[in-house]
Amino acid sequence: MKGIILAGGKGTRLYPMTTVVPKSILPIYDKPMIYYPLSILLLASIQDILIISSPEHLPLFQNMLGDGSKIGVRFSYKVQDNPRGIADAFVVGADFIGDDSVCLILGDNIFFGSSMTTILQKAINENNGATVFGYPVKDAHSFGVVEFDKDRNVISLEEKPKNPKSNYAVPGLYFYDNHVVDIAKSIKPSERGELEITAINNAYLQMGKLRVIPFERGVAWLDTGTPEGMLKAAEFVETVQDRQGFYLSCIEEIAWRRGFISTEQLQTLGEELKMTDYGQYLLALAKGGSK
Repeated sequence: MKGIILAGGKGTRLYPMTTVVPKSILPIYDKPMIYYPLSILLLASIQDILIISSPEHLPLFQNMLGDGSKIGVRFSYKVQDNPRGIADAFVVGADFIGDDSVCLILGDNIFFGSSMTTILQKAINENNGATVFGYPVKDAHSFGVVEFDKDRNVISLEEKPKNPKSNYAVPGLYFYDNHVVDIAKSIKPSERGELEITAINNAYLQMGKLRVIPFERGVAWLDTGTPEGMLKAAEFVETVQDRQGFYLSCIEEIAWRRGFISTEQLQTLGEELKMTDYGQYLLALAKGGSK
């Protein structure tokens, strides 16, 4: 399976912070925002990853992340000329996907939970078409919304409905088989002029190949689309790290624990950042040696 991080868009809700720097590079506490969705792909043991962004922002991601060899993965980069919608990622990334299945995650989505690894592996191993997730929210008007029947079967999906049929939003994490490329190329732009991810999910629903896994208690999905959301996400990360002593979404640690890099490589990465708490954390992991 291959992975795509869609880090496009102009981030207008975060102006003036994003007038020059893309949202996915802004910090959430002690890490660039993109580290959080990237960590989800690493937890899913995905090592071939495409990052899609705008022409002016893509070089910033390339300079920050490089080719991925430091953490034992392969990064590719593609330009999305205009923000044509989430589903456009499969059109832009068609050559990268090739004949493989694919996981798409949005560059501003943060997930946390002790069960995330199990959930991700279940999504990969049991996917027979499309697997997405449902997350309970107080106000579902601003999201894609999934409706279930009494047996938890999916009845409908709507994009930002005026009258939501449930309080389950679909967060920006999606698993698809290879048919997603052809589906993305066949759908029409919505009234907003975008290729909607909900249109892809509805296509799989009509084929009887859409599964929605509800996120229950114990899994956090954090919104970073506003300054308030970014602040709350940063406070959440700081609280967990301070109280529990481990780092959230530490891509070097995950790569090491997944066997993508050796303890010696982790030590080297820690030495490069040894003037920071982050670097000292990596050095402590390498010194301990046990995964």
